[in-house]
Amino acid sequence: MYEYIKGHIEEITPAYAVVECNGIGYFINISLNTYTKLSTQKEVMLYLHYIVREDSQTFYGFIDKSERELFRLLISVSGIGANTARMILSSMSVDEVIVAISSNNVDALKAVKGIGAKTAQRVIIELRDKISKENIVEVQLFKENPYKDEAASALVMLGFSKSDVNKVIDKVSAANEVSSVEAMVKLALKQL
Repeated sequence: MYEYIKGHIEEITPAYAVVECNGIGYFINISLNTYTKLSTQKEVMLYLHYIVREDSQTFYGFIDKSERELFRLLISVSGIGANTARMILSSMSVDEVIVAISSNNVDALKAVKGIGAKTAQRVIIELRDKISKENIVEVQLFKENPYKDEAASALVMLGFSKSDVNKVIDKVSAANEVSSVEAMVKLALKQL
């Protein structure tokens, strides 16, 4: 029913924003990720999701469509309500949620407050296929670092086992932004 709202931010907290549009102030629930991107802005455009219940009418606002689409997918899972979905999107970025679901990473989802092992597994089972079909965002499962292969080859040549090298290289490239093969090899050597 409502697609988006454009207006002036009258009040903003990590949980909600009040956006004035044509003299009316709209109370909009937001995620922490949206708050981070909005906290310095005065004028805003938020994509909306509108929930009508017997006792309330609630707006949820998102900085981009991909976050809103993921929110809608999350609330379609049995046991995940709007506030739990917002908690997931506050604890993890859209890319991190998609990677966790695509790679069956139950532990990443369990780390979110209010999500147990069964709920995390249900999210993965129900959304794994939908995420790949919907193409919410173009995310590489593991953001490829162009230096990974070369650094791994160098470490194997130094006598380390290929399986150990691959684990360490994945860990190093996930935790650090590395700008050269040498830097990646040095960081990996510290962990081998």
